[in-house]
Amino acid sequence: MRLSRMTILAGLTGLVALSGCSSDLQKTNVLLSRENEDLRAQMSERNAALSENEAAMRDKDNEIARLRATEQPYVQQPLAQVTGFEAIENISAAYSKGEVTIVVASDVLFAPGKTSLKVAAKRSLDQVSSVLERRYADQIIRIEGYTDSDPIRKSGYRSNYHLGFERAFAVREYLISRGVDPDRVSVASYGPTQAMATKAASRRVEIVVATE
Repeated sequence: MRLSRMTILAGLTGLVALSGCSSDLQKTNVLLSRENEDLRAQMSERNAALSENEAAMRDKDNEIARLRATEQPYVQQPLAQVTGFEAIENISAAYSKGEVTIVVASDVLFAPGKTSLKVAAKRSLDQVSSVLERRYADQIIRIEGYTDSDPIRKSGYRSNYHLGFERAFAVREYLISRGVDPDRVSVASYGPTQAMATKAASRRVEIVVATE
């Protein structure tokens, strides 16, 4: 009987020990589960932060690409506008595709139906010739005459093409008299073929300087 009681007591002691181990294991599992959840939450936060950072970097790259795409026109535009003729009265000047085009209205240069230069026109052409010699001394120059579409009636010229040519030629001769090399100045007439928005704007002489 004594042995049997001892055996029973030993068994009960073992069960209590096992019960205690099981309780500790459950506590450990709970702690590990909580730590795992915390780690997952931290990883989720880090992934979200990385995603935001990647999105911000993409936005910056897109902005840099946009600025680079607009950089070329921004650089060229001021250069295109600086021709040297901007301050001269009664003319306009613009740069495009390797040429500087100086536009002078025929009404500024000539009386209606005439090819003799007005006094005020000569003052403007004096300044044009000065810029041509100072900044475009070796460049080829083409002087083009244009007219409106009204038929010739009183001027004595056979057509608008003849009138346009004579006016362009008068400008050429005056520029040569002011020192421009005649070997680099040619004349052309387009008559009424390249009309502008108004008849007054269509009547013009263009001085085209090849810069390239």
